[in-house]
Amino acid sequence: MATEIAQRDAYGQALVELGKANRNIVVLDADLSHSTMTHFFGKEFPDRFFNCGIQEQNMVGIAAGLAATGKIPFASTFAVFAPGRCFDQVRMSIIQPRLNVKIVVTHGGISVGEDGSSHQAIEDISLACSLPGLNVIVPADAVETTQAVRLAAATEGPFYIRLGRPKIPVIFDDKYKFELGKAVTLRQGAAATIFAIGIMVNAALQAADELGKEGVSCSVINMPTLQPLDEAAIAKAARETGCIVCAEEHLEHGGLGSLVAQAVARTQPVPMEFVAMKGYAQSGKPAELLDRYGLTARYVAAAVRKVMMRKAAKS
Repeated sequence: MATEIAQRDAYGQALVELGKANRNIVVLDADLSHSTMTHFFGKEFPDRFFNCGIQEQNMVGIAAGLAATGKIPFASTFAVFAPGRCFDQVRMSIIQPRLNVKIVVTHGGISVGEDGSSHQAIEDISLACSLPGLNVIVPADAVETTQAVRLAAATEGPFYIRLGRPKIPVIFDDKYKFELGKAVTLRQGAAATIFAIGIMVNAALQAADELGKEGVSCSVINMPTLQPLDEAAIAKAARETGCIVCAEEHLEHGGLGSLVAQAVARTQPVPMEFVAMKGYAQSGKPAELLDRYGLTARYVAAAVRKVMMRKAAKS
């Protein structure tokens, strides 16, 4: 059984390592540091840690001010609160002046579980990707999370990194290297391509295994960077397999599926299907919610079978 690590735990440890290497790293949180795991940094570097309270708008403004003085601020809260509760401040204070602020959020999607719809962020990727110049990253596991955080710290410009709450399987090993704006092919196949992000990457791999038993070979591509988007990888996959499924723990509108569909329409039109949220979810255990709202391997496999039928009908 694969090792499981929460992305937020990897984030907390990565911050401490960065703090030791660079005194310009500062961390801000909106009174959720024991959930976002920024409290590790706060304990190690109390003079560089700022608990802004339940005031996300002010946190963003303070982060922008710190960036303007040459610091490298990491600002964290839950995904439902940023950019949702502080969108105007992010737009005006960070994106338009292009300040070097890293917004790293946890508890993305519906896998937050029992907290219910008020805390289930399913619109945040759409909001983040609407902001020009914002690098938007959704890592697939703890290894990719650590590398994305390190790259963000070393790269000038604003970042939005979306992490989840639960422990999830580790997909990558120590040899993996995250590259901004580059898709990662995890499986090669000829029948269809599955693009996935975050927690759905593991579901896509499981679906490919299930389909492989039926003699259906699928490509599985992790798309950790949504902005800038690897359009070349999308066009290549469309040409090689002739149909695409997108899987994400986010609303169908405005997320991975919308971005891939735009790229496909511009480069290589093919049949597509989407495994995503259609509306708000109820409260419940994470595994139960993912199954109820169609975000598991069996739903991804079903979408592949459907899109393959559409491809066959088209030909």
